[in-house]
Amino acid sequence: MTTVVTLASRRAAPSHLPTSGESPEAIQLHAEAQNALAMALYYVRQPEANIPGAARKAVQALAALRQLDPRRA
Repeated sequence: MTTVVTLASRRAAPSHLPTSGESPEAIQLHAEAQNALAMALYYVRQPEANIPGAARKAVQALAALRQLDPRRA
């Protein structure tokens, strides 16, 4: 039996590197939004596209981005 290990590509690396001025909460929200959008794309790109699942993930991403809005306070 052969075990295959797939390593993440450089494309999977975050394009946004946190600066020292960002709070850990903001960094976490960025990560959550990016992950949710990646999952939404994954669902849509499947041969049997999971549109309801993609929509739920898009809503999760928007919720994370809304929490970053400084005007919401």
